[in-house]
Amino acid sequence: MKKALLLFIGIIAVTIGLSFLFTSLTEVKKEAASEQREWVIESAMTLEAFGQANNLPNPLLKEIFTLTAKQDLQKTIASLGLTDKEVIQKIKQATALEGERVTKNWMKIRIKFAGWLIFITVMATRLRKGRITAKNRIWLYALSVLVFGIILGSDPSPMGTVKDAVVLYGSEGVIFRPRMIAFIVFTVLVILANKSICAWGCQLGVLQDLIFRLGRDKQDQTGVLPQIKLPFALTNTLRVLFFIALTAGAFLWAMDLVHPIDPFRVFNPATITLAGGLFLLILLTTSLFIYRPGCHLFCPFGLTGWLAEKISLLNIRVDYDKCIGCEACSKACPSNVMDAILKQDRVRPDCFSCGTCIEVCPVGAVRFGAGKRQKVPAGKFAKPEKETGGKK
Repeated sequence: MKKALLLFIGIIAVTIGLSFLFTSLTEVKKEAASEQREWVIESAMTLEAFGQANNLPNPLLKEIFTLTAKQDLQKTIASLGLTDKEVIQKIKQATALEGERVTKNWMKIRIKFAGWLIFITVMATRLRKGRITAKNRIWLYALSVLVFGIILGSDPSPMGTVKDAVVLYGSEGVIFRPRMIAFIVFTVLVILANKSICAWGCQLGVLQDLIFRLGRDKQDQTGVLPQIKLPFALTNTLRVLFFIALTAGAFLWAMDLVHPIDPFRVFNPATITLAGGLFLLILLTTSLFIYRPGCHLFCPFGLTGWLAEKISLLNIRVDYDKCIGCEACSKACPSNVMDAILKQDRVRPDCFSCGTCIEVCPVGAVRFGAGKRQKVPAGKFAKPEKETGGKK
């Protein structure tokens, strides 16, 4: 227990220290701050004069009002056939999108996506071959945190593709296309290989998983710290309620409820607020006792990914002709998902394809692969009736 706690403190210290180092060495642009402006607008103004009065460059004006020639900048505001409110709304939407573009390090984003695709392909291959073990799992998680979190930063992330899209559309009424492309890519990865992006690529999800493993024994089968498997009905209900609150905040009050406490800031420590630091400490400490609490309790992509996971081509499967009913897989599983997969008697929770169930099965009945899932044989896991005094 003492060793687990010391390793926990060490991992957090190293993650924050190295993240601070890498972000300070890389040119980081500040997030675009939303500001309330007094717009200078008169119907007789030309578009060029309007841009000069409001500090809007001509290329942005051309994009906003779909101008085709330089002389179009001499058109008046009145000639657009728009009310002042509609003109200002167009400007606000365009500046919001421009703010999104200029705060992105596009080179790092391209490298990150290429790295994700390579790493996830390798992990899916290793899972299919049963080569994810207690000995190498924790090092693979550490590698993922180092590359996709510490070195390549907090953005982008699976959670951000949903959270930021909802907030931007709710508050400004616009869609940032690169983010939607990222969401589609992540969802396709879920469909292909069972939430693989969350399992092995999401920097915060993997950090939580890494911390959880610190509280397990050397065989990664049971906790040396008290580890709780929360009911899926509870965790998914809370996750749905959080998504509703996030959406309501964006559409009703133009608020990002996550922004002040965004836990992905652990990979950009200079931006952590007091409230964010407290939330982060609670989340990571809880990760010692509950498997991936952030993923199960409030991650918006965790919710959409769980839905897409239902049609995954590659996922955990059980060969009931080999299965001896020992339930070692469900006991070693860090959540309730393997018990649901094994017995097929309830809604399946999120599966993060960690490979624990495959490793612990004594007869090789659990695998990560494609094909139609076998139905559980009737009575396979029925509990035997107790005999008392020779009577059933």
